Amino acid sequence: MENTLRPIYQERASHPDTLAVIMIERKNQRSPATDMFDAALLIIVRSAEVPVHMKHYEFSGQKASLHIVTEKQISEWLMLGTNRRIIDWVLNGKVLFDRNEYLYQLVERLSTFPFSERKLKIVMEYGKLIRRYFEGKTFFEAKQYLDAYNHIVHALHHLARLEVIDQGFYPEITVWNQVKQIEPQVYKLYQELIDSGEPLNKRLELLFLASDFLIHSKADVGAAHLLSILEEREYWHFSELLSHEEIAYYSVDLNILLEFLVEKQFVGIHLIETKGKGIFHRTYTFIKSY
Repeated sequence: MENTLRPIYQERASHPDTLAVIMIERKNQRSPATDMFDAALLIIVRSAEVPVHMKHYEFSGQKASLHIVTEKQISEWLMLGTNRRIIDWVLNGKVLFDRNEYLYQLVERLSTFPFSERKLKIVMEYGKLIRRYFEGKTFFEAKQYLDAYNHIVHALHHLARLEVIDQGFYPEITVWNQVKQIEPQVYKLYQELIDSGEPLNKRLELLFLASDFLIHSKADVGAAHLLSILEEREYWHFSELLSHEEIAYYSVDLNILLEFLVEKQFVGIHLIETKGKGIFHRTYTFIKSY
């Protein structure tokens, strides 16, 4: 396969903007890792007119895809976790070209997982976890059990990813295999939800009770990134938090995350008078614990 695809990637590998070339071959006929193609080529470049460019090829009854992706886009995917397959490709693909050990250093970064990146990814997962949990609970209270089930499965998935990240690992596509080794308690919750012989409403009732405890117990870890930013000033307007460069990564869940932290007394409210009688600006302040 490599020899067949060589003419496709060789010219690009010689370009000074090309940082790495990786080939991923389909392991079996049912594997979706390469989108049902026999092989995929990932070419990482410094910059391009568009962040992602793809081409499809066919030869001798086989098919291959070419993915040209900018370095910035790769970093964004790794940070946001929106394309987890890329982690699998980078870690397990066959390296065909690596300029100045770019790929080696990227794999090293994935292996060591710097603490600052971990804190950011954890709060992103924590915000999604809280949103899914409360949306699921609303459906449960309305007796919409299938919708509640869908949301609690997603909530548990975010909790699982949070646990994996907290232990210093990037969550893989097979995240539950990781969690089974790292945090059996969360894995057991997931098993009880999908395998228990209890009626669905009873399973959900138990899961919401257990999840409520776990979510609260993880608040100091889950919200550490946001709390450390809040600690930098006496108080913050919501708009100031939204415009913060790093908080922008989880701005979509910032509202519900803040309200949860206020309720759990990790964050306090500081009111500032406005020109309107009896109307105040609501600002947020870090509550120190001693």
